[in-house]
Amino acid sequence: MTRSGINFSRFLSLHQPVVENNPRTGNFGALIKVFLSRTKELKLSAECQNHIFIWQTHNALFIICCLLKVFICEMSEEELQLHFTYEDKSPGSYSSDSEDLLEELLCCLMQLITDIPLLDITYEISVEAVSTMVVFLSCQLFHKEVLRQSISHKYLMQGRCLPYTSKLVKTLLYNFIRQEKPPPPGAHVFPQQSEAGGLLYGLASGVATGLWTVFTLGGVGSKAAATPELSSPLANQSLLLLLVLANLTDAADAPNPYKQAIMSFKNTQDSSPFPSSVPHAFQINFNSLYTALCEQQTSDQATLLLYTLLHQNSNVRTYMLARTDMENLVLPILEILYHVEERNSHHVYMALIILLILTEDDGFNRSIHEVILKNITWYSERVLTEISLGSLLILVVIRTIQYNMTRTRDKYLHTNCLAALANMSAQFRSLHQYAAQRIISLFSLLSKKHNKVLEQATQSLRGSLSSNDTPLPDYAQDLNVIEEVIRMMLEIINSCLTNSLHHNPNLVYALLYKRDLFEQFRTHPSFQDIMQNIDLVITFFSSRLLQAGAELSVERVLEIIKQGVVALPKDRLKKFPELKFKYVEEEQPEEFFIPYVWSLVYNSAVGLYWNPQDIQLFTMDAD
Repeated sequence: MTRSGINFSRFLSLHQPVVENNPRTGNFGALIKVFLSRTKELKLSAECQNHIFIWQTHNALFIICCLLKVFICEMSEEELQLHFTYEDKSPGSYSSDSEDLLEELLCCLMQLITDIPLLDITYEISVEAVSTMVVFLSCQLFHKEVLRQSISHKYLMQGRCLPYTSKLVKTLLYNFIRQEKPPPPGAHVFPQQSEAGGLLYGLASGVATGLWTVFTLGGVGSKAAATPELSSPLANQSLLLLLVLANLTDAADAPNPYKQAIMSFKNTQDSSPFPSSVPHAFQINFNSLYTALCEQQTSDQATLLLYTLLHQNSNVRTYMLARTDMENLVLPILEILYHVEERNSHHVYMALIILLILTEDDGFNRSIHEVILKNITWYSERVLTEISLGSLLILVVIRTIQYNMTRTRDKYLHTNCLAALANMSAQFRSLHQYAAQRIISLFSLLSKKHNKVLEQATQSLRGSLSSNDTPLPDYAQDLNVIEEVIRMMLEIINSCLTNSLHHNPNLVYALLYKRDLFEQFRTHPSFQDIMQNIDLVITFFSSRLLQAGAELSVERVLEIIKQGVVALPKDRLKKFPELKFKYVEEEQPEEFFIPYVWSLVYNSAVGLYWNPQDIQLFTMDAD
């Protein structure tokens, strides 16, 4: 591979003499000083179209980034500092000047990212600057535990770098929003070997695809997502750096300022003053951000950014929930869940948690049933010529539950799927007949599974009477889990019947069609209370259908149901507490999110420069 006239593979083969000799020669520190001096004139050079100056500055940064990668792979942070200065000192010691040079380089990179105008001739060096900052923070890749103290973290969270916090976060967000493509080949300053552009993209075909097989959350499939061709390397690298910064652990005496900036930024249309207690605040165009998020959900990192903003920034969450075109955001999320077999477990979980956060809002739960969609081409089980967004959401979530039941059996995924349905249940409106059928079909599947486990438990108990040597499988635990899920499904059905029965004749029809399913649960001690309302509805409408005679058409049955809703004595329906579930982040979310973010970085770009056998972070045991 050649970048900027440098053969990278050959460069790496010569790195060992550099590692050994640089503490005595000081060449690395000298190169950094040359780069720092040149960046002071970089903005003027860009305005004057000085290609040669920018080309030379880019090459210097490229070499710095490559050497940093080598140093971080092979030595501790304390040893790394020795390479930032040349002084005749005893082995293992370093001076404060080394810290100053390191801090100066970080500040310079932040200035370059935020201040240099994005032009054809500066595109490559902007990508390189973002990538170098990611490499600076990549010590995490070589530690099994989450790093809570790091030299690079210290510089970024205090001192001279701190004032750039909000400006850097804002620039990275706008890089993601704009999705600027690399300039055409004729406009490049540097020799091109591929159209991908950027320091870390020339080896895209060699990306490791097996990370998820050694680091997964323990749920839906451990598949690595295929690395798509990047239309905007700068946007992708900026997003990765933003996620890395947002997930740095808090310092002992101060919270992560980049996370604070992400939590507090506001819309440019919001004229209210920022509270004095909110540091690192800034404003950004929410409409542009919303559009970019809607368009980029095919990537893990864009979905993780959406989750981060919805979960942590109340301004963004309020804005999104007030949108009248929520289908533009929800449909890509549903498509991720629909293609669960092709997605890695983390992407699926993020998409599901986003739905759970959205369904916490009653306004969202009402509005999605008012949005009518036509011809959902990616939904292949059945032709859906017209369906509400709410009914489609129900179909996809139920499909995810059924996939999980037959393939992965992950209780966490079950819980979150059912929680999203429960949040919506009181607001179900005009359910599509297929959605109503699928709700009852899921209950049927759970009922059969319950009976099967109950039968296995009974047979095992009989067998244990004749043989005391054979250990019994833990059927009691399995039965308890299934009964919890069945209880949740009954509560969802009951919530719909008690709050919006008159809006959902198709659900009543499906209940009546499969009423025999509910017989066995009428007297079951775990379900007796919740079955009272369902039994009342089934009995009431069954009686009216019996009075109407035999051989009734579907249309006639629905007409009888609609008429019967008015006559149903609603005061006889028992009231239950409202079903409401909120997403609660883990007590130590870093243990999940930091490895997740770095796996995205590794798969997307920076990992191309590392040997998979060297990486320690991803050998953590899955939960």
